[in-house]
Amino acid sequence: MLEQNIIDQLRTIFGNLGSDIVFSMRSNGPSDGADEMLAFLQDVASASPRLAVETTQADVDAPVFEIIRNGEATGVSFCGIPNGHEFTTLLLAVLNADGQGKNLPDEALRNRIRALRGPVRMQTFVSLTCTNCPDVAQALNVIAILNPAVSNTVTDGAVVPRLVEELNIQSVPAVYADGKLLSVGRSSLGDLLEKLEAIYGSSPQPQSEPVMHEYDVAVLGGGPAGAAAAIYCARKGLSTAVVAGSIGGQVRETMGIENLISVPETTGPKLAADIREHLGKYPIDVFDNRTVDTAVIDTAVKKLTCAGETFTARALIIATGAGWRRLSVPGENEHIGHGVAFCTHCDGPFYAGKRVAVVGGGNSGIEAAIDMAGMCPHVDVFEFMDTLKADGVLQQKAASMPNIDLHVSSQVTEIIGDGKNVSGIRVTDRVSGKESVYPVSGVFIQIGLVPASSLFKTSLPLERSGEIIVDERCRTSVKGVYAAGDVTNVPYKQIVVAMGEGAKAALSAFDDFMRGEL
Repeated sequence: MLEQNIIDQLRTIFGNLGSDIVFSMRSNGPSDGADEMLAFLQDVASASPRLAVETTQADVDAPVFEIIRNGEATGVSFCGIPNGHEFTTLLLAVLNADGQGKNLPDEALRNRIRALRGPVRMQTFVSLTCTNCPDVAQALNVIAILNPAVSNTVTDGAVVPRLVEELNIQSVPAVYADGKLLSVGRSSLGDLLEKLEAIYGSSPQPQSEPVMHEYDVAVLGGGPAGAAAAIYCARKGLSTAVVAGSIGGQVRETMGIENLISVPETTGPKLAADIREHLGKYPIDVFDNRTVDTAVIDTAVKKLTCAGETFTARALIIATGAGWRRLSVPGENEHIGHGVAFCTHCDGPFYAGKRVAVVGGGNSGIEAAIDMAGMCPHVDVFEFMDTLKADGVLQQKAASMPNIDLHVSSQVTEIIGDGKNVSGIRVTDRVSGKESVYPVSGVFIQIGLVPASSLFKTSLPLERSGEIIVDERCRTSVKGVYAAGDVTNVPYKQIVVAMGEGAKAALSAFDDFMRGEL
């Protein structure tokens, strides 16, 4: 089933396995699905003498296999063959079970994971074409491997259509914990761990006092701006930490990147991986999967506090980026994951053959419409302004497609549905005042980003939009505090601009250190 060159690569990947790993497969008996999974697992197992396959017959919805390490369950299972983007999830699960893998968290996060109370039985529904699904599946697998009271089954929704219909899953990744929806869409290990802690609680940890980390510079955020700032600081000899939810940030959701100078073409996930690799070339301490709860910046030494940890530094560079902007209209929140979505790459296949709407006429909106027009009979695009904001080439492409209707001067006022499915979208023509309802089954919201600046809303001057106000050197109004990238009022939210602003912020901080200002 696997090509020989892939098996050869697996021999290298699994060459240092120190544990005996068994793929324990269960199925209802011989069938096309079971035979295919068995052949797949046998091919993977052929890459190392430490890997093996065993089969048993059981009453299951679809063929499933569990990863067993040295005779003990790891808590990680796969329902359906993890091909496509989830092939990497399988490889990492094997390595993680063996104590290997660059995705394994640092000791502070491991302690939080081990302290999580169980039992917790999770099922993560994925699509093999979803680019956000692997991050979630891999994070939950790590939690299961590190905590024996937790289990996670990575489930290809395509092999359990009855269950998907029963749960009314319309967006992936969709995570269920003990039968209740825990998370929909992109999430980091830190996000997921916080949700699990809130529901299940944690056992008391022996270390009651927060772990203290001291640096010259703390960079808050791991996207292009934050990474550039950290690298420039490290190159100047400043002790540097990156504290972030994830490395790559919003970039991870961008599939096609063709305007990063000297890199003709790449993808968001690839760029995020390259950013992490570049950070690793310097003495930079990376603390990802963190959520900063408080920030004290009005003192000479700045302080960031997370769960069980405190970071102090004489200089703080804020590069927290931005997140998806919401419509804030009736029906939106209750239908997220049930007809309201933000990523066509992940959730588009759920709406194949159905009429959908895209809200937003910028590049992301028009790209989403073009993407959906290839699988849907009709796509309506609604733009609030009088003209589309997308690049001309995208507008021309969309206009040439007969199943895309472009509506400008259109204000979305309501998402209509029953909480389980969307049935329409209510729109007002801003010129005539006429109100119309369009019968759609899905709404993809692409109306830009909102700066992630809430942590500083009372301590720094912000624009009305929430952007942090900086000068031409990325300095804020507070001495020793700098900001860069999409979180600031610098125009043009582009990757290359964010990288440049991050470098500028670092150089400004270094200049202030050299002049004795910090």
